[in-house]
Amino acid sequence: MKDRYVRQLSIPGFGPEAQRRLGRACVAVVGVGGLGSAALMYLAAAGVGRLVLIDDQKVEPSNLNRQIIHFEEDALLSRYKVESARMKLQAFNSEIDVEAIPMRLEEETTFLLKGADLALDCMDGPAGRYLLNRCCLQRRIPLVHGAVEGLTGHVLTVLPGGPCLRCAFPSLPDRGGGVPVLGAAAGVIGSMQALEAIKAIAGIGEGREGRALFLDMGSGQVDEVVFQRSPGCPDCGSLRP
Repeated sequence: MKDRYVRQLSIPGFGPEAQRRLGRACVAVVGVGGLGSAALMYLAAAGVGRLVLIDDQKVEPSNLNRQIIHFEEDALLSRYKVESARMKLQAFNSEIDVEAIPMRLEEETTFLLKGADLALDCMDGPAGRYLLNRCCLQRRIPLVHGAVEGLTGHVLTVLPGGPCLRCAFPSLPDRGGGVPVLGAAAGVIGSMQALEAIKAIAGIGEGREGRALFLDMGSGQVDEVVFQRSPGCPDCGSLRP
């Protein structure tokens, strides 16, 4: 579609080359829930050429208050989230390639990230988040981490050589299933993750390396925290900057 990207092409500093970078890029989105739903839609809308979806869960009715890429039919048919999302994304933008992988990211499946230029952490458990962090560090690819609970959330971009996720959050809490989340709050954080990914790929805007943005969407308060790389970090401490 000739006019699909005209509004972003007209942004000062964006232009055709930034669009070509997006079109050549491969982004792995790990977790196709509340965060992943919003992030994926905006990555597809921007024209990211290849999206790799990694998630082993199926759609359930309780997902539908926040996981807006999934519909009632997907829950009734118990579709895998990655397949449900793939169908919507391909219908939304037929110019991009979407790969659906109904698997969990584990030590033995990190090969799923091969070929990715950037990854999004849209998961909800610390073990998977730290594993993805280590994998991105080893492959020297940017990682955009996001998390949400209730009406609060945060976003952190991890770039090669900078402070990593574990430097910033040495002990992420494991709250298990059933964490309270308002759908719109997940949408805000997921959209911010997509924005940071697009900026990093297209080379526009100001990077947020080592800076986490914390949002209290109940009060409207926004705080920024700048993290430093920890020499003793078990994930990145032994890696060269």
